[in-house]
This record gives sequence, structure tokens and C-alpha cells, in this order.
Amino acid sequence: MFDSIIVKPKGSSKTLVLGHFSGQGLDGRSKAFAAGLGVADAVAAALSRPEATGDAGSIAEAFPSPGSTKGKGATSGIERVIVVGLGKADGFELGGLRAAAAAAGRRLAGAKATSAAFEFEGPVASVKGDMHGAGRMMGESLGLLGWVCDDFKGKGSTPPKRVKLEVRSSDADFTAGMDQGLALAESVNFARTLSQTPPNIATPSFMAKAALTLARKYGMTCKVFEGDALERERLEGLINVGKASENGPCMVRLEYAPKGVARSAKPLVLIGKTVCYDTGGLSLKINNGMVGMKRDKDGGCAVLGAMHAIATIVKPRRRVVAFLACAENSISDEAYRPDDILTYRNGVTVEITNTDAEGRLVLADALCWACEKENPAAIIDLATLTGGVVVALGGTFAGMFCENDALRKQVEDASNASGERVWRLPMHQEYRDMMKSPVADIINSNPNRKAAPIQGAAFLSYFVTEGVPWCHLDIAGVHVAEKNAGMFIEGPTGWGVRLLAALVE
Repeated sequence: MFDSIIVKPKGSSKTLVLGHFSGQGLDGRSKAFAAGLGVADAVAAALSRPEATGDAGSIAEAFPSPGSTKGKGATSGIERVIVVGLGKADGFELGGLRAAAAAAGRRLAGAKATSAAFEFEGPVASVKGDMHGAGRMMGESLGLLGWVCDDFKGKGSTPPKRVKLEVRSSDADFTAGMDQGLALAESVNFARTLSQTPPNIATPSFMAKAALTLARKYGMTCKVFEGDALERERLEGLINVGKASENGPCMVRLEYAPKGVARSAKPLVLIGKTVCYDTGGLSLKINNGMVGMKRDKDGGCAVLGAMHAIATIVKPRRRVVAFLACAENSISDEAYRPDDILTYRNGVTVEITNTDAEGRLVLADALCWACEKENPAAIIDLATLTGGVVVALGGTFAGMFCENDALRKQVEDASNASGERVWRLPMHQEYRDMMKSPVADIINSNPNRKAAPIQGAAFLSYFVTEGVPWCHLDIAGVHVAEKNAGMFIEGPTGWGVRLLAALVE
């Protein structure tokens, strides 16, 4: 929607953006601010419009009379006033500002606005909110809304005309927050662009190179296990899922290790399912079931985006290790088959009943490795794992499986802070027993579709060492926006980047 969005504290703005709660007029501070700029009449005109309901995301606007504006500094020369609804004041949380920013941003884009001053001190103060946090919500939402990916447009398309938008505020804390929010959105948008990249480009080696580039740029370390290294390390899931493709599988290990933190310190481990394309293998997907399967790598995209945020914004005083389990699930005479039995490095044997349940097979490798080699403080994996979680939770919540109370609380707190919602689903021995095999230890998919999303988590639990805090997030319902609304246009959402950044922060 925008060519770029930057925070520019100094300078003038042609658009003033204010906020108000439903059932309330403009607060006293905002009125005084508007009067000081000579735009009180325009603000009153906007508020008198029927669309000025104050409902979350509602927009009303008006235009000051020529020559009526006055004032100096960041908000002089106002030509347009936008008043955005914040919803009900009772129980309002700062996360609600994301919807307000998205609505205002869409109007600014439609108006081809090049500068905007966001003045929200009054409403934020009225709910005893933090100005830095409020600015961060605004910047984050605007940055997510501003994502575009024209990388694959050719000569058959006319490039759209987009403007560069400058944003500012008279409040220094709000301004700093917007800057930080835009930076976090950059990390999310990095993940979204990876997701959008088609499978003939975004192969396993492409994802590995993206991780290597990220490591070099931001002082992290990166190692790629591929070819003979997969055999030596007995990474059976990756070997078998990926062996039918000419684009070989790999496992990527990316580490953030700040100076002064002991190498022996237990790291937080992040694992992303990175199936760059999924045909279903010999259990071939039917009809149009393959459309969109370039996004079966979105768990890995989110983990890379989170590592970008960790290295550039969060900069925690702790080690964070990320793994991408990268493969293509293809078809050839080399393809793994239903009835095959795989033996993992932890000794667990798996009977293959469905080659389209491949994500759990590659994640199992990374879980085994992390438990055995990393001495993790906790493990969180993200995966577009099951269609069942979409049936259960739709696109509103990600499915969360976590039996460790402390880690679950941290993930839920991070969910609340980031606005990326999770819903706890159960784990019980009966679900694990559903995965038992008559000929091996476990099967990779039970043909009985009962508890489909839980089956995936139950399978993964066999590869997590007892006592290691572990959280599995099934993001199959939330990794894509199906329509152009709110902070997102139709396409990838980068779900998980903000949650993981908040968790580490």
C-alpha cells in the first residue's frame, strides 16, 4: 500500500489523525491540541458525521478551511483531519490500537497521503496506557499493512503508484514506539516475503541461504546439514521425505549468542516446519489440494522472521537456537512409501501410513536433535501441521499443545502481548496411544480422523525428551489471511514472528 513508511520526528504533516472511543466525544487533550493547530472546526465537522461512531476502526474525516491552520513544528499545515474509532473505553487494551492504525493507514493509502501526525496522548492517558506501547502498536500495524511483494511481477503488469509515508507524533515516547513497531513489522514482512516466494525459487537450499545471509548480516552463526551429513546424523525424516525431489533436503541450525553469555547457558530452541512444497507424496493430494502448498514452509519462515527480530530489535541476554527442517515432499521412483518403517536417532520406529503427513516426520528430526544436542531451556515448534486444526479453530486461533505450566503461561502472555492468539488443545495418553503401530512403535497418521490436530502433536511428543519444556503451535489456520482486511492484505501473515519476539523479550 505504501512505497515505504518511516518515522520522521521533525517536519510538518498534512494529515492529522486523532482517536475517540465509542459513545464519547473527543477527549479534552485532543480538543486542546486541535484548537492549538487551528483545526478545531474541522475536527468538530468530522465528529458530526454519521460515520463517526467511535466503533473500532470507524473513520470520519474533514478538511480545514484554507488558511485556518496554525501552529509550529511537527503538525503545522494540516490539510486533512482523520478521526478514527477506538471501540469501547471500558476494558480497552493497547492492542486495540492496531485496528485503529490499520483503518487510518488504509485511508491514508487511499488518499495518497505522504505525511501524518498521530496524536493519541488523550485517549491513551484516559485508559492509563503507556505512550511507548501505544506507539508501538501503531507502528506495528502500519508496517504490516504496508507490506507489498512485487518481486514476481513482470512486464505484463503496470507497476502501481505508491507513496512514501512519513509518520510522527508530538509525544517523544509515542514516536519511539512507532519506530520500534515498524522495525518489528519489518521482521514479520521478511517472513511474509519468504512465504510468498514460489516453490521453483524457494527450495530447501534457498531457505538455507536465507538463513546464512541473515546470520552473516546480524552476527549469528549458521550451519546447514545436507547430503552425507543427514546420513551421518541419522535425520531419517528429512532423508525420506525429501529423497524424491531433485532439490535435496537439509536441516538449518541458526544461533543467536550475545557476548558475555556462557556457551553452557541453556538456549531457547525454536523449530520451524519448512516443507517448501507438498504434493502429498505418493499419498497424492487431489483436485486443487496442492494450490498454496508453497506456504507449507511458513513455520520456518516465521522462525527466520523471529530470529531477524531477535537479532535486530529484541537483542536478549540469552542464547536462542533456531532449526529449519527443510524438504520438498515430491514424487519419483525414490519416494518413500506407505508401509515403510523409519528408525529415528532416538530409537523410535515409525510406520508410514500416509506420506501426506510428512511435516511431523521432518519436525521429529529437529526435536530429537534439539533434545539430545542443545540442552534446551525450552522448545517451541511452529508448523502448518494439520487441516484438523483449521476445522477446530478456523483462522482465529493457533492450536497450542503445551503440558508445561510455566512455558504455557509464557506463551499465553506473549500471545496476549502480540495479538497472535493461541488456544490450548488437550494432550493425554489416550491420544498418544492412538498413534501406536502393530508393526513399529508408532504410525505417522491414524486413518481414524478423530482428534486429527491432536494426532500430530501426539506423534511429535515421542521425540521430545521427558522433562524438556515443549510447546507445539499448529498454525495451519492462521498463517494466511483469506481476505484484505485489518492489518493484512490477502496472503501470508507471518504469524508467529511477533509472538516469538514477545516471548523472548
